[in-house]
Amino acid sequence: MATITTNARGQGFSASVLLAPLRAVGRFMVMLAEASPQMRALSRLSEVSDEELAAKGLTRDGEIRRILGGTAAL
Repeated sequence: MATITTNARGQGFSASVLLAPLRAVGRFMVMLAEASPQMRALSRLSEVSDEELAAKGLTRDGEIRRILGGTAAL
């Protein structure tokens, strides 16, 4: 297996310089979304099996709609 490496130093302007702020904004947006109460509730729901939900008389679709409220577009 061959490995190719490049040395970008001294070759002028790099596109990564322009993309760095966009990546930082993207990471911040993901962090905000993951910190929301809805996202935490959906994460907990994903850890529950369908059998456990059925034992409680619930469905996964129903719980998603409950958690997301009017924003659930399934």
